[in-house]
Amino acid sequence: MRKIALLLSPAIVPVLLVVLWWNLAAHATSIYFPAPERIWGSFQDLWLFERWSSDVLPSLRRMGIGLLVAAVLGIGLGTLIGLVPIAYRAVNPYLEFLRAIPPAALIPAAILAVGIGDQMKIVIVVFGAVWPILLNTVEGVRGVHSTLRATMQTFGVGRARYVLRVVIPAAGPSISAGIRSALSLGIILIVVSEMVASTNGLGYFILISQRSFAIPDMWSGIILLGLLGVVLNCCYVLLERLVLRWYWQSQRMER
Repeated sequence: MRKIALLLSPAIVPVLLVVLWWNLAAHATSIYFPAPERIWGSFQDLWLFERWSSDVLPSLRRMGIGLLVAAVLGIGLGTLIGLVPIAYRAVNPYLEFLRAIPPAALIPAAILAVGIGDQMKIVIVVFGAVWPILLNTVEGVRGVHSTLRATMQTFGVGRARYVLRVVIPAAGPSISAGIRSALSLGIILIVVSEMVASTNGLGYFILISQRSFAIPDMWSGIILLGLLGVVLNCCYVLLERLVLRWYWQSQRMER
């Protein structure tokens, strides 16, 4: 019984909020905040079948490619910078400068550089998502204990093997936290980029619905974004628990 309560406890507050919203807005007359029944009707009509392939899948594909590229760049460069102290001191001011630039501000420049196609949207996702991965990787690599490094050198472990077998696994929890942050940023950035220049995608659909005063459709798209964020986060948590099983087991043992 206790396990069931623990499993259901995260859903209690959202369910109560939905019930409260449903009752308070049941007789809403504002065209900007329609009744939940209308939003649910639009959600069923649009997102269960009709527009999944035309809007949802393109957004997920662009975001997935952008996050994959950001992960490769962030982990690769972060490991290099973290392993070489002089490189960290040399590039740290530039990293702080670049990460302070809002990715959305680069959309006009990205349009000029690569056009308004999928490449622009992927570039924006990469630029925004790479920083949490890179900086977390740097901190994770720099946090590897010097005693462990000296021990590996004593046993004659090669540089490449040391990085792959010791440094990357030791920095794994920090890298994973960066990827999880990048996942949330990826959802935001793909929607923003699709609102500026696109002919499909969730951002494009929400903007067109707002401009055509299809308000229930607009809200259904916004709700879908939230649900996608929850599902993607849950999937990543399950993957993280599998890949970093050793880390979570050690955490439970310490408790």
